[in-house]
Amino acid sequence: MEKLRDVTEEQKKFAIDALVTLVVEELGRDSELVPAVILKDFVMSRTGALLYDESSKLWGYGPSYIADMYKKEKCLDNK
Repeated sequence: MEKLRDVTEEQKKFAIDALVTLVVEELGRDSELVPAVILKDFVMSRTGALLYDESSKLWGYGPSYIADMYKKEKCLDNK
């Protein structure tokens, strides 16, 4: 099997978008909110911004880790 040598910007963005979908699904399991509301809140959050900042390498963590990070952010915002 040939290794992928160069990942295009489009492929990176697609991978991050796919990860966001998994994070929203994870968050939806613990919430009564509809996915569209969760998605909007997540993308507008600091955690969402960090995920889209490729240099943060947050995309290298799994959706559960990112969902937990977002939940902690929301708890701090509500205090």
